[in-house]
Amino acid sequence: MVQSLATVAVHLVFSTESRRPYLDTELRPELFAYLSGIIKNNSSNVYEIGGVEDHVHVLCSLPRTLSLAKLVEALKRNSSKWLKTKDSSLAFFAWQGGYGAFSVSPTSIEAVRQYIRNQEHHHQKSTFKNEFLALLKGSGTEYNPKYLWD
Repeated sequence: MVQSLATVAVHLVFSTESRRPYLDTELRPELFAYLSGIIKNNSSNVYEIGGVEDHVHVLCSLPRTLSLAKLVEALKRNSSKWLKTKDSSLAFFAWQGGYGAFSVSPTSIEAVRQYIRNQEHHHQKSTFKNEFLALLKGSGTEYNPKYLWD
Protein backbone atom coordinates (compact mmCIF):
# COMPACT_ATOMS: atom_id res chain seq x y z
CA MET A 1 0.00 0.00 0.00
CA VAL A 2 1.45 3.38 -0.99
CA GLN A 3 -0.81 5.43 1.23
CA SER A 4 -1.39 5.48 4.99
CA LEU A 5 -5.04 5.91 5.91
CA ALA A 6 -6.71 6.19 9.28
CA THR A 7 -10.10 7.11 10.67
CA VAL A 8 -10.00 7.53 14.41
CA ALA A 9 -12.74 9.38 16.29
CA VAL A 10 -12.14 10.31 19.90
CA HIS A 11 -14.37 11.70 22.66
CA LEU A 12 -12.28 13.93 24.94
CA VAL A 13 -13.40 15.13 28.35
CA PHE A 14 -11.48 17.57 30.51
CA SER A 15 -12.43 19.86 33.35
CA THR A 16 -11.44 23.17 34.79
CA GLU A 17 -8.97 23.09 37.65
CA SER A 18 -10.76 21.81 40.77
CA ARG A 19 -13.90 21.86 38.60
CA ARG A 20 -14.40 25.56 39.22
CA PRO A 21 -17.42 26.97 37.32
CA TYR A 22 -15.44 29.34 35.06
CA LEU A 23 -17.30 28.57 31.82
CA ASP A 24 -20.51 30.58 31.94
CA THR A 25 -23.21 30.35 29.28
CA GLU A 26 -22.01 33.51 27.52
CA LEU A 27 -18.40 32.34 27.29
CA ARG A 28 -19.01 28.76 26.17
CA PRO A 29 -19.97 29.35 22.50
CA GLU A 30 -16.85 31.46 21.99
CA LEU A 31 -14.68 28.89 23.78
CA PHE A 32 -16.14 26.04 21.73
CA ALA A 33 -15.43 27.96 18.52
CA TYR A 34 -11.86 28.61 19.70
CA LEU A 35 -11.35 24.92 20.52
CA SER A 36 -12.75 24.05 17.10
CA GLY A 37 -10.15 26.29 15.48
CA ILE A 38 -7.33 24.59 17.38
CA ILE A 39 -8.59 21.19 16.26
CA LYS A 40 -8.83 22.27 12.61
CA ASN A 41 -5.34 23.83 12.77
CA ASN A 42 -4.08 20.41 13.84
CA SER A 43 -5.53 18.69 10.75
CA SER A 44 -8.41 17.19 12.68
CA ASN A 45 -12.14 17.25 12.02
CA VAL A 46 -14.58 18.54 14.62
CA TYR A 47 -17.77 16.56 15.09
CA GLU A 48 -19.10 18.26 18.24
CA ILE A 49 -17.95 20.40 21.18
CA GLY A 50 -20.02 21.10 24.25
CA GLY A 51 -20.00 21.20 28.00
CA VAL A 52 -21.10 23.05 31.08
CA GLU A 53 -19.53 25.49 33.53
CA ASP A 54 -16.82 23.14 34.77
CA HIS A 55 -15.90 20.79 31.92
CA VAL A 56 -15.78 20.32 28.17
CA HIS A 57 -16.55 17.43 25.80
CA VAL A 58 -14.85 17.31 22.40
CA LEU A 59 -15.67 14.79 19.67
CA CYS A 60 -13.13 14.97 16.88
CA SER A 61 -10.98 12.93 14.58
CA LEU A 62 -7.40 12.16 15.45
CA PRO A 63 -5.10 12.52 12.45
CA ARG A 64 -2.61 9.74 11.87
CA THR A 65 0.31 12.18 12.24
CA LEU A 66 -0.59 13.56 15.67
CA SER A 67 -0.62 11.80 19.02
CA LEU A 68 -3.61 12.08 21.31
CA ALA A 69 -1.46 13.66 24.02
CA LYS A 70 -0.19 16.37 21.62
CA LEU A 71 -3.73 17.23 20.50
CA VAL A 72 -4.98 17.53 24.10
CA GLU A 73 -1.91 19.57 25.02
CA ALA A 74 -2.60 21.99 22.15
CA LEU A 75 -6.27 22.28 23.11
CA LYS A 76 -5.64 22.93 26.79
CA ARG A 77 -2.54 25.11 26.48
CA ASN A 78 -3.85 27.40 23.74
CA SER A 79 -7.38 27.75 25.10
CA SER A 80 -6.07 28.44 28.61
CA LYS A 81 -3.90 31.28 27.33
CA TRP A 82 -6.81 32.65 25.31
CA LEU A 83 -9.30 32.41 28.19
CA LYS A 84 -6.99 34.41 30.47
CA THR A 85 -7.24 37.33 28.04
CA LYS A 86 -11.05 37.34 27.96
CA ASP A 87 -11.78 38.79 31.40
CA SER A 88 -9.96 39.67 34.61
CA SER A 89 -12.02 37.01 36.41
CA LEU A 90 -10.24 34.42 34.25
CA ALA A 91 -6.71 35.65 34.97
CA PHE A 92 -5.93 32.50 36.95
CA PHE A 93 -7.86 30.09 34.74
CA ALA A 94 -6.41 26.59 34.35
CA TRP A 95 -7.57 23.24 33.09
CA GLN A 96 -7.21 20.26 35.37
CA GLY A 97 -4.07 18.25 34.61
CA GLY A 98 -5.70 15.08 33.34
CA TYR A 99 -8.29 14.17 30.75
CA GLY A 100 -10.39 11.30 29.51
CA ALA A 101 -10.15 10.04 25.95
CA PHE A 102 -12.54 7.45 24.59
CA SER A 103 -12.52 5.90 21.14
CA VAL A 104 -15.76 6.20 19.19
CA SER A 105 -16.76 3.88 16.39
CA PRO A 106 -18.00 5.54 13.18
CA THR A 107 -21.46 4.11 13.79
CA SER A 108 -21.63 5.79 17.22
CA ILE A 109 -20.55 9.29 16.25
CA GLU A 110 -24.09 10.63 15.95
CA ALA A 111 -25.09 9.22 19.36
CA VAL A 112 -22.05 10.82 21.01
CA ARG A 113 -22.81 14.11 19.24
CA GLN A 114 -26.31 14.06 20.74
CA TYR A 115 -24.90 13.21 24.16
CA ILE A 116 -22.56 16.22 23.99
CA ARG A 117 -25.34 18.52 22.76
CA ASN A 118 -27.46 17.57 25.79
CA GLN A 119 -24.87 18.35 28.46
CA GLU A 120 -26.83 21.09 30.19
CA HIS A 121 -29.89 18.88 30.50
CA HIS A 122 -27.78 15.87 31.52
CA HIS A 123 -26.09 17.81 34.34
CA GLN A 124 -29.37 18.80 35.89
CA LYS A 125 -29.51 15.16 37.01
CA SER A 126 -25.90 14.02 37.24
CA THR A 127 -22.60 15.38 38.54
CA PHE A 128 -19.41 15.53 36.50
CA LYS A 129 -17.91 12.86 38.76
CA ASN A 130 -20.80 10.45 38.14
CA GLU A 131 -20.72 11.17 34.42
CA PHE A 132 -16.99 10.58 34.16
CA LEU A 133 -17.17 7.35 36.16
CA ALA A 134 -19.93 6.12 33.84
CA LEU A 135 -17.77 6.95 30.79
CA LEU A 136 -14.86 5.04 32.30
CA LYS A 137 -17.04 2.05 33.12
CA GLY A 138 -18.75 2.05 29.72
CA SER A 139 -15.42 2.13 27.91
CA GLY A 140 -13.80 -0.52 30.08
CA THR A 141 -11.04 1.90 31.07
CA GLU A 142 -9.03 0.81 34.08
CA TYR A 143 -8.09 3.52 36.55
CA ASN A 144 -6.80 4.05 40.06
CA PRO A 145 -9.46 5.93 42.11
CA LYS A 146 -6.66 7.37 44.23
CA TYR A 147 -5.50 9.52 41.29
CA LEU A 148 -8.83 10.25 39.65
CA TRP A 149 -9.93 13.32 41.64
CA ASP A 150 -8.04 16.25 43.05
